[in-house]
Amino acid sequence: MQSPAELDFESWVCPVPLGETPSVVMGHGGGGAMSGELIEHLFLPAYGAAAAAELGDSAVLSVGGGPRLAFSTDSYVVKPMFFPGGSIGDLAVNGTVNDLAMSGAVPLFLSTAFILQEGTALDELGRIAEALGAAARSAGVQLVTGDTKVVDSASGDGVFINTSGIGVVPDGVDIGPRRARPGDAVLVSGDIGVHGVAVMSCRDGLEFGTTVESDTAALHGLVADMIATGADLHVLRDPTRGGVAASLNEIARASDVGIELVERELPVPETVHDACSLLGLDPLQVANEGKLIAVVPGESADQVLAALRAHPLGRSACRIGTCVPDHAGMVVARTGLGGSRVVGLPIGEQLPRIC
Repeated sequence: MQSPAELDFESWVCPVPLGETPSVVMGHGGGGAMSGELIEHLFLPAYGAAAAAELGDSAVLSVGGGPRLAFSTDSYVVKPMFFPGGSIGDLAVNGTVNDLAMSGAVPLFLSTAFILQEGTALDELGRIAEALGAAARSAGVQLVTGDTKVVDSASGDGVFINTSGIGVVPDGVDIGPRRARPGDAVLVSGDIGVHGVAVMSCRDGLEFGTTVESDTAALHGLVADMIATGADLHVLRDPTRGGVAASLNEIARASDVGIELVERELPVPETVHDACSLLGLDPLQVANEGKLIAVVPGESADQVLAALRAHPLGRSACRIGTCVPDHAGMVVARTGLGGSRVVGLPIGEQLPRIC
């Protein structure tokens, strides 16, 4: 592992709280408190009555008494475009498929919109397109519409992709960010922080002693197995930007419950732990791209865990905490020494761009 003195931090993004700023900064896109403030204080007031969003991973819509549809959109600006275990191409499919899956939907259709910087090598673009197509075939979704724009060489940064998706929510499934209740168990489907560290390992020659590969994967099959147990799944979240910490804080606030984590139960791989120690990051705030958080009734926790562990993408699933009536809206972690600490919402951008 490189020593801090050997690292080149010049091009990295500072995650230090920036407070009020007169213009957009990187932290506004980091999925933390600054992103939330931008949505709450700028976008939603401007949209007015036209906004009808529950602010989950996807919106569930009813049209004319037909089946309920889940709809989601996301943009992918990861840098570098290729990283151990994946690329921006498969990430653009898996991310939107997972946003749909977090409402229990069966993903069906995706759109793909490319914004290309003039000068981008066509062989790189071809590799990205092939990865995107392979991920869509693997997930069983169809790419039904799209768009391509090119910006001049001073205006972009390689390839940006937006994908939007539509899926169908099965009858009887009611999963939403406001449904967590005291007594519910908080589960995670596997090791956390892996994707963020995999992308960081590509930056500026940073090495962590071993290769860490991204966990990017489509999770709708895993969710289908959880639904098949018959358990009343209350909340599902895809802990990408802002990591597990951001997702749990959003659940706690939306449902007005407290969440207690048990630190020793958090599945943090040694490589992720070491990388975070070096960089001064909390693994709970590092991005994931192939993991989910589930909030389920306490009496159903063992049943859902068994279903998770029986699936290839959930073998390391575990229970990490409980919803409680105390400290509503906050997440508190019980430490190994018997103390406790507040797990806050990340302020701005973790480094580097990771999704």
